[in-house]
Amino acid sequence: MTDMTLLGNGLEGQAIARRILSQPGVQKVPSPKLDLFLVRDFLDADTCAALIDQIDAVRRPSTIADPNGDAAFRTSETGDLFAGDPLVQAVEARFTAFTGLHPAHGEPLQGQRYAVGQEFKGHTDYFEPDGADYDRYCSVAGNRTWTLMVYLNAPEAGGATRFKAVDKIVQPETGKLVAWNNRRPDGTLNPATLHQGMKVRAGTKYVITKWYRERVWG
Repeated sequence: MTDMTLLGNGLEGQAIARRILSQPGVQKVPSPKLDLFLVRDFLDADTCAALIDQIDAVRRPSTIADPNGDAAFRTSETGDLFAGDPLVQAVEARFTAFTGLHPAHGEPLQGQRYAVGQEFKGHTDYFEPDGADYDRYCSVAGNRTWTLMVYLNAPEAGGATRFKAVDKIVQPETGKLVAWNNRRPDGTLNPATLHQGMKVRAGTKYVITKWYRERVWG
């Protein structure tokens, strides 16, 4: 498991990337611009269905850290999942075993729900150092380092995730993991991680997201 003092530097990112790539079934998007990994069937269908039920029980309108004046920028719903739930704990343990990232650096597991027409326009997961809310969100645990996202279902149409800088569109599949390093190899923030949760055109899309920080969370 990675040393808890190293999560903000480039060497840590390279070590985590190597560990992920060593796992069975991992595909790396072939681009020097960012470390982006895909794994099909990371979670089984029953686990995904149970997580969907948990999201539906706690969902609320999603927000963004630094409002940009676009009320339609993020139109999904979000739900914080209960950390003491055995299923949530099992998923967290799966993430830890897969990446080697220390669980103490992880934010609480979140779920997102996208109905027809809902989206999350192009954004990065890290917080901009010159953003109005940077100190509020990063003064204790630091910035985000890694993102792990799992599609819990496949909507009837739409709902893909687009990484514009590498011309990659990831289609939702039940249980598929998408993981990426929000930093470059030198440890600086990586704008090539800009991604978009594209509009759902039919059905509903559910995902869970796990973010990791430079320092211990909370």
